[in-house]
Amino acid sequence: MGDLSAWELLLPEGVLEYFDVVTAEKEVEHYAISIVERNLRAGEFPGLKLSSHGFHNEITIKDFPIRGKACYLKVKRRRWLDEDTGEIISRNWNLVAGGTRMTQEFAAFLKELHRQFPGKL
Repeated sequence: MGDLSAWELLLPEGVLEYFDVVTAEKEVEHYAISIVERNLRAGEFPGLKLSSHGFHNEITIKDFPIRGKACYLKVKRRRWLDEDTGEIISRNWNLVAGGTRMTQEFAAFLKELHRQFPGKL
C-alpha cells in the first residue's frame, strides 16, 4: 500500500489527479482550501485542437469538517478553446451533489446521518 499525502486524506478522492492545491487558510470559524484545475488536455474530447482559455468563476463547496471547523473547497475550473470552432469547452465535473453546494461525499454523509437520526439534524 502506497504512502498517502496529507491532501489525499483531506480532499475528495481523485481530486489531486486533476487539481493542484494553491492555498490553505485557517480562519477563525473555518478552513478554506483553494484548488485549481491543472492544464491537462480534456481527454473526453479526443481529436479536438484545444488550448487553455482561462477559468470559470471560482465556486465554493462545503466539505467535511476538519477538527471541528467547517471546511470549504474553493474550486477554479479551467476552460479550453476549440481552435477550429471557437467553442469554449470544459470538463463536466461531478464535484457538487445535485442541488447543493457541498461535495457528493459530504452530502451522502449528511443524508445517512439524517436517515439514522430523523428529526435530530
